[in-house]
Amino acid sequence: MEREISRDGVKRILLNGELIEDYPDDKPFPSALFFGLLEEKPLHVVAALDEESGTCFIITAYYPDEEHFGPDFRARR
Repeated sequence: MEREISRDGVKRILLNGELIEDYPDDKPFPSALFFGLLEEKPLHVVAALDEESGTCFIITAYYPDEEHFGPDFRARR
């Protein structure tokens, strides 16, 4: 909400986006970084999954920049 990213936008990225980084050792649940386009802008969503309950926790969502990611916004610099 603070970054003007809608809940629906986050859901779209999680359902249709591309997993670009996996963090299997994160605690308390494994998490991952997803990439997708929202209204023609690149968006990253980090989410964790509690497989036992089936609950997905949204850690953060942000618009990546080229200072930290390459021009395709998938690979870190």
